[in-house]
Amino acid sequence: MSAVHVPVRTRTDAGAMSLAVLRIATGLLFLWAFFDKAFGLGYATPAKNAWFSGGSPTKGFLGHVNVGPFQSTFRDWAGAWWADTLFMVGLLAIGVALVLGIGLRVAAVTGTLMMLLMWAAEWPLAQHDSAGAATMSTNPVIDYHIVYALVLIVVATTASSAIWSLAQWWSDLPFVRANPWLK
Repeated sequence: MSAVHVPVRTRTDAGAMSLAVLRIATGLLFLWAFFDKAFGLGYATPAKNAWFSGGSPTKGFLGHVNVGPFQSTFRDWAGAWWADTLFMVGLLAIGVALVLGIGLRVAAVTGTLMMLLMWAAEWPLAQHDSAGAATMSTNPVIDYHIVYALVLIVVATTASSAIWSLAQWWSDLPFVRANPWLK
């Protein structure tokens, strides 16, 4: 029996396509969260609580933080206009950047910061909340926020924008050439 030889180019192409699919799917996760919170599509956000209807996208999550060393800080931020605005602009900008394959460095940094703040708000290290109830944390360190942060870092530092993106056009823009950190 002879081994099947897979050309390196085929593996590289498959890897770039896989990374592009991961990038786009992650971007769609962020965009879905934005649209559901902005318009109240009835999944995580009822229509009456939509941001564009005067609701607060941070009040429900941050207002009920009852675990961890930062719980009072997060509850204080809940519903603040600046927290709502930063959160929603972040969801939209990170989602668009990932789907289009542009500004991936900035998206990775801001998205990782957002995920780390959300991780801190849920504080999976705790087994019990401030009232003594079980937190139901399934892993005290690596939860989905950490995995999303790692995905953001991977798509920003690999060839995820090599295909199915506007990366070449973006990189050729004068302001991006003058500020390579925007790539």
